[in-house]
Amino acid sequence: MVEEVKPRVKVPKSAAAGEVVTIKALISHKMESGQRKGSDGNLIPRQIINRFTCDLNGVNVIDVAIDPAVSTNPYFEFDAKVDAAGEFKFTWYDDDGSVYEDVKPIEIA
Repeated sequence: MVEEVKPRVKVPKSAAAGEVVTIKALISHKMESGQRKGSDGNLIPRQIINRFTCDLNGVNVIDVAIDPAVSTNPYFEFDAKVDAAGEFKFTWYDDDGSVYEDVKPIEIA
C-alpha cells in the first residue's frame, strides 16, 4: 500500500429527484508505469491505480479501466443522475492489491 495515497471527492450535498449532478474525483498517487529505471539501473516496479468505480446506492454509475499511460494523481469528472437520496461509493484499485474507498452522501432537496 502506498503511504501518500489520498482520495478526494466532490459531490453536491443535495439534488432534486431525477437531477443530473457533476461528480469530481481525484486520488493522490505516484502512478509508476514500470518502464523507468531506478538509480541502481533496475526497472522500478509498476504501481498504478488500474481501475476506478463509482456506485450510487449499490448501482454502478461508472467503471473505468486505467492503463499505465495515465498521469500522476488521476482525476475524473462525470455526471450521475440522482433518483433518490443515498450514498455515492468511490473505489480505486491499485496494482499492489490495495483498495482505496470514499463515501459521500447526497440528499433529495
